[in-house]
This record gives sequence, C-alpha cells and structure tokens, in this order.
Amino acid sequence: MAASLAQLDLRGTGYCASFNFRRAARAVTRLYDVAFQGTKIRSTQFTILIAAAKAQAASISTLGSILLIDSTTLTRSLAKLQKQGLIAISKRAERRQRFVTLTDAGVDALEEALPNWRAAQKRFEATIGPDFWLDFRRELERLAYVSVDLEASEGRGRLPQPTAL
Repeated sequence: MAASLAQLDLRGTGYCASFNFRRAARAVTRLYDVAFQGTKIRSTQFTILIAAAKAQAASISTLGSILLIDSTTLTRSLAKLQKQGLIAISKRAERRQRFVTLTDAGVDALEEALPNWRAAQKRFEATIGPDFWLDFRRELERLAYVSVDLEASEGRGRLPQPTAL
C-alpha cells in the first residue's frame, strides 16, 4: 500500500543539496538564457562551446570531464551543436576517441554571444560581489570534486575527476 502524504517524513528535505543546487542552477541558467536572446545559442550550449574552445581539439571524454556530463547526455548535446554547424566531430581516431573542434560558425556564435555573456556576468558579479563570487566559485569546484569522489566511493562512479578549464 502506498504511503499517504501525511505519513511521509519530509524533515530536512529543504536542506537537500541536489534540490538547492538544481534550483539555483535553473535560476542562473534563466538569467544567462535571457542574456543570450537574439543570439544563435542558449546558455547550456555556450558552456559546451566555451569548454570545446578552451580545450580544442578536445576528445569527447575530456569535455565530459570538464563539464561533468555523462557521455550519453554529452553526445546528444554535441549532436545538436553539430547539426547547427557549430562544431565538428572527428571520426574515431587513436584509442577510438573522437575529437571536437569549433567550426567557423561556432567561433562566430561565440563571438556574437560573448558580449552578452560579459554583460550578464558583470551584472551577476556586481550584485553578489566579485570577492564573494571568486570564493564561491572555488567552493563550487571543491564541491564538484567531493561529489564525484562520493559517487565513486559508492561504486557508482561513472564520471572521471573534474578537469578545470
């Protein structure tokens, strides 16, 4: 028999890390999506293009480590970017890896989006404070490592250690 809502013990769930991170991530994503209106990309695509540009030519597994995205989700996202003509994905090379590079259209899309990103980032940092942001950014990086380690310690680790850009 299914438990009724009144029987559920929901104490402490408001402190759930996943709930709070996802909530904040959705709000921040919307902020940047608004900033990217009128460009050819969304904020989620921007992050992938930035990672690919900084690590070019990057293997798909390297991009997964940088972005902490599982290979299935990343492959699906990369296919959309490839269909838009923003990236090129090589055929399988040595060690069966495929490499991602930005196309000229991808570089143009970043060139168009970067001023919008800079404006949104400047507003964001000015609002929360640049020192707070730098400290919080370091803590976010640490939390990424902790989360990957916890997942691996439970025998469920499928993502490699995060790779910083």
